[in-house]
Amino acid sequence: MGDTHQAVAIVPTSDIDASEAFYRKLGFDVVSDYDHYRILADGRGWHLHLTRAPGWPKTIEDNPFGLYLYVEDVDAIAERVRDRIIEQGTPARKPWGTYEFAVSDPSGLLVRVGRIID
Repeated sequence: MGDTHQAVAIVPTSDIDASEAFYRKLGFDVVSDYDHYRILADGRGWHLHLTRAPGWPKTIEDNPFGLYLYVEDVDAIAERVRDRIIEQGTPARKPWGTYEFAVSDPSGLLVRVGRIID
């Protein structure tokens, strides 16, 4: 990573294989696999760590966490996960200055994918 200043999310999941498959649809690939801990990246700046956490969350609705992925071609990513998009009519322009959509990962983590617009 050199001198890059970054933050990387470590995402707990009770089903690491299902989570990996979900994030692959968003454009991630596994770059390191330690069985119960996997490191994913898209080769362009996204990095994500999946860690197996049996029983997490107790119910999908209990997952309070979220992840925002910034990308230029929001529509292309949306097409890969169209059947999982939460809000009808998205991706769309939001009042807070983004063009985005939202999905839930297999553990109920809210994942927003978007870009800042002028």
